[in-house]
Amino acid sequence: MTSISSSAASLRARAIPPLLETDPDTKATLTRAIDLSIPVGAGDHLVAEGRIPGRPDRPLLVPYTKLKKRSAATSAGRAVLLHALAHIELNAIDLALDIVWRFPGLPDQFYREWTGVAQEEALHFQLLRDHLRSMGCEYGDFPAHNSLWEMAEKTQGDLLARLALVPRTLEARGLDASPPVRAKLAAAGDHRAAEILDLILRDEIGHVALGNRWYRYLCTQRAHDPVAAYAELAVKYKAPTPRGPFNLEARRRAGFADEELALLQNPRSAVVAERQ
Repeated sequence: MTSISSSAASLRARAIPPLLETDPDTKATLTRAIDLSIPVGAGDHLVAEGRIPGRPDRPLLVPYTKLKKRSAATSAGRAVLLHALAHIELNAIDLALDIVWRFPGLPDQFYREWTGVAQEEALHFQLLRDHLRSMGCEYGDFPAHNSLWEMAEKTQGDLLARLALVPRTLEARGLDASPPVRAKLAAAGDHRAAEILDLILRDEIGHVALGNRWYRYLCTQRAHDPVAAYAELAVKYKAPTPRGPFNLEARRRAGFADEELALLQNPRSAVVAERQ
């Protein structure tokens, strides 16, 4: 059940029902049906009652380290890989919806843009789900991990941390991982999956760019240096350290500054600079 203190017609309020929805297909459909032109309700106080996010009984969620890697050269291995990608996209729907309803007081554009992100993530999920079905599989058939949402829970009280560590860290990792995964799928002859990953990478560059832009907006509002603030937040919330190889071209297109990319490739230089 959802309790909302203001009109359910607001854009932010409309993010709550799909966030709480447990059926993945319905979640994606509801998300894509949100009207971006309705009033935002940026200052509204919203209360969501229920498990956030809504989750189906399957897949079984296990620690990331317990997931077995399989070769994309086999049909079974490709199904496991595509299922993992679909799970990421389902989480990404919830991450975008959560940032819309949870954090009040931002410009209307913030909420419209992140709702648009949720809608693109919903499309990505549907495309991967449909391709899985063409292979005789369903979302939920294989175990998955919960790392993305765990970081959302850690940062639920700090929007700056959420922007720094979800789109700019965890989701940005997808920019690095996408090209080699696409290459494996194409080499195995799964050209439809490769096409879907091309679309996802294009959209994800925009999503990470959005995270960068609003992160810097908040840093300016709070008089923080973006690079120094990121380093502090990464330590405070125990964010995973990004590991190469990095898709530097995609990261530049997503708005990462040269200084940030240099630190990404040589994180020890930041430690040296702090000691000097």
